[in-house]
Formats: sequence, C-alpha cells, structure tokens
Amino acid sequence: MKAVGYIIMLVLLALWGCNTSNLKVDVYETSAMGNKLKKLGKFQDAENTVSLVLFPEQQYQTITGFGGAFTEASAYLLNQLNVAKRQEVIDAYFGNEGAAYSLTRTHINSCDFSLGNYSYAPIEGDTALTSFSVKEDMDDLIPMIKDALAVSKDGFKILASPWTAPTWMKDNKDWKGGKLLPEYYDTWALFISKYITAYKNQGIDIWGLTVENEPLGNDCNWESMHFSAEEMVNFVQHYLGPQLEQDYPQVKILGYDQNRGEELKYWADVMYADEASSKYFDGMAVHWYASTYDVFAESLNYTHNAASKKHLIQSEACADAEVPHWQDDAWYWTKAATDWGWDWAPENQKYLHPKYAPVYRYARDIIGCLNNNVDGWIDWNMVLNRQGGPNWAKNWCLAPVIVDENAGEVYYTPLYYTMAHFSKFIRPGAKRIGFQSSEDNLLITAAQNQDGSIALVMLNMQEEAQLVKLSLKNEMIKVAIDAEAIQTIVLKNE
Repeated sequence: MKAVGYIIMLVLLALWGCNTSNLKVDVYETSAMGNKLKKLGKFQDAENTVSLVLFPEQQYQTITGFGGAFTEASAYLLNQLNVAKRQEVIDAYFGNEGAAYSLTRTHINSCDFSLGNYSYAPIEGDTALTSFSVKEDMDDLIPMIKDALAVSKDGFKILASPWTAPTWMKDNKDWKGGKLLPEYYDTWALFISKYITAYKNQGIDIWGLTVENEPLGNDCNWESMHFSAEEMVNFVQHYLGPQLEQDYPQVKILGYDQNRGEELKYWADVMYADEASSKYFDGMAVHWYASTYDVFAESLNYTHNAASKKHLIQSEACADAEVPHWQDDAWYWTKAATDWGWDWAPENQKYLHPKYAPVYRYARDIIGCLNNNVDGWIDWNMVLNRQGGPNWAKNWCLAPVIVDENAGEVYYTPLYYTMAHFSKFIRPGAKRIGFQSSEDNLLITAAQNQDGSIALVMLNMQEEAQLVKLSLKNEMIKVAIDAEAIQTIVLKNE
C-alpha cells in the first residue's frame, strides 16, 4: 500500500471519528483482482476522482426485492449433494450471512429447466381438475423451497409462472407453442388457483403470478403458450382475475413477462388502457433477452408512467448460450460471453448483442433497471451443473452457483457475489433515492432502507481505481473503488 492509500484511510477514519451524527460506514467489494464481497478497511490509491452527492429526500420506486428462481433443475442438483453441501448452498442464498434473497420465481408445470415435460393435471378432459396434484414437485422443488424458507430470517416472496397449460387444453395439443383454447379459459384459471392451494398446503405462500412466461413465444424450442396482449387482458379480466379475487385476492397478477423493448410499450397501452383492462393487473414483468447491452430505458419509463403505482419487475435473466466455466473467476470478468442474439440478430440489431463480461452484464443491468423504475430483479436458475443444465431442451445457461454433482463440489462464481451486492443490502421496502455524480463511467444506484440505512452500489468497469468523494447532507466521506469492481457502501446512523 502506497502512502497516499494510507492518507485516504486516515482521512476516512478522521471523518468518521468526528462525525456528530455517528454515521457508520461499511464498504464491501467484489473485484477482478479477487475480492469477493470483502469488507474493506483499507483502500487502494487512485488518481481519478469522482464527486458524488446523495439526495435521500428524492425518493422513487419502492423496492420489492432481488433473487433467483427455484427450478426443478436446481432443486434436483442440490439433492445430488451430501446434506452438508446442500445446506451450504441454501444458506449462501437465503441465510442472513449469505445473499439473503428476498424475491424469487418458480415454474407452474414443467419448463425447459425441468428433467422432462409434465403437468399437474395430465388427464385429458378433466375440466373439474379432480386429478390435480403437485406430486411432480414433491421430490426436489418443494423441499428446496421449504429449506430456503427455514433459513430465511425475513422470508421471501415467490413469483410463479406457467410455461404452458396441459397439452389437452391447447389448440395444437403440444407442449411447445399453440394457444389456450377459449373453452378452457375457466379451467386454466381454476388450475392456477388449485396450484396456489396445493403449495399453501405445503406451507408455501405464493406472492404473485405472471400470466404466462414469454407469451410471444420462444420459437417453439421448449414449453410455451402464446397470448396476444388483447388475449391476455381478456383472460385476466374475465377468468383469472375473478377466480383469484374469489380465492386468493392477495396474490399479485403481473402481465407480459417477456423482453423489454418497443413491444413492452404496446402491451402497457393495452393492459393499462382503462379501469376495466387494468383492474386485476398488479404490474408488469419483463426479461432482458432483447439485448445484452441496452436496458431500454424509454420502454421501462413509459411502462412505469402508464401505471406508476403498479409493479415493474425483471422476472428472468441469465447469461444464455454459454456452458459454465468451472473454477475460473477471471473468465466472468472478461469480454468473452455471447448470447443467442450474437448469432441470430439481424445486422441492424447486432449492436444490441455484443460480447460482454458476465459480471458487468448483471451489475450494469440491475443498476440500469433500478434507475429506470424497476422495483425487483430476479435471476434465472440458482444452481446448474458444469454443462449448464440439466435441461431437456439443451439450451445451456450460466448460473451464479455451479455444481459438479459427480464430485460433490460447488463453485460460487463471481455472479453469486454480484447478486449479493444488491440482495443483501437493498432490502424490501427500500426506496430508491436520487444522486448526482461527476463521472458517467462509474455506474451508480442508491436506496434507503426502512431502517434508515442507505445502500449505495457502484460498478467501476474502468482499468483504473477511482477515488470517490461522497457527500450526504453535511457529511463528506472518501473511499476508493478498485479497477474492475463492484462496491456496496452502507451508511447508517448509530
């Protein structure tokens, strides 16, 4: 450590020591140089200086939470580990000393990250759903959720999404593509209510639903069922909404559940057209697959402004089209990953799908979403294996935690620590707050928690460290963020 580094630290300590408001400042960093959510007591010296002012009186959306998805693939893999290792992963995601996930997702019926296709009501013509059973989830998925609930101090919300109705309810009689036949709209609404009941009977409360995962389709590569915006509004307005109003009025209903972009604005116009169309919708869910680069700020803000009191939640994201790199932290910081759009995007959209560093993709997207009125951000699978599965459709992906089920080993990738920088410190009920920065290249978001603490998250993608002069009301604090690093600063009066 050079002399200037010690000077910075001495200034910091002096400021803290004479702070009449008893402001406690904790700094946590994950970096390409090897820090993993490390609590810092000393800082590297930095020549570049950023002036940053926080405005806690400027308050925006209320935060719902951060987390990942319970999938059959993840739950199955955890059951291949010994009891101690399995518990270690559960604690890492949901324990108070871990990432403390607060918002999660799961699938209704099977999805691509299942071991195969299944439905809770497989008997054709069973419109009364007398055969309905979640027994397919009893071996892996439900035990994982229960164990997570057992270690979560504050609990967490679960958003459940169907990929498809049973094939016998669809016009093409197939798991992939097709539409829900209108004569089964009431049966499908009842099916969803029965799902909530079945999980409640297992001690698991469902906080919210999306009406359909990716209603615009996925080129029929795995389970899907198509809705237009008008069809979804009709289904929710006349069938699902009234069914849940009767059975589970507290359960949230989110529409859309596909990519950000121009189509999001159209769906907002249809869903929020008037009181009748919007009555049962509690908000909108979005995915990030339209771009690895652009958060589509205009579309997000347009949607928020159309219904500012409703939720806008990023319900799915993952670094797709990649097989995980095992025990190779450096790769997650390098501009090497691609997505499906790298191959299939037309030339005029190639700029939306550049190669990227997975850590940056996650952190910059979460920051960009929060700064554009998104109130929750959910990663996809919590756990995958070294192939990026199991996945019956063979569309391999990354996950923050990778398991070698044969060797019984677990690898916490830098993506795990990236997620924790948000989930651990920005808690449900927090309000995003305003700030002003002198440097656009240092990406920043900030929120004030209900206990009064402020969590400031910064992403430095530059190859040089940056000195940050942070002002909060009458206080001034100096810290330094390393090159290629994520940093969370927690400020709290004691």
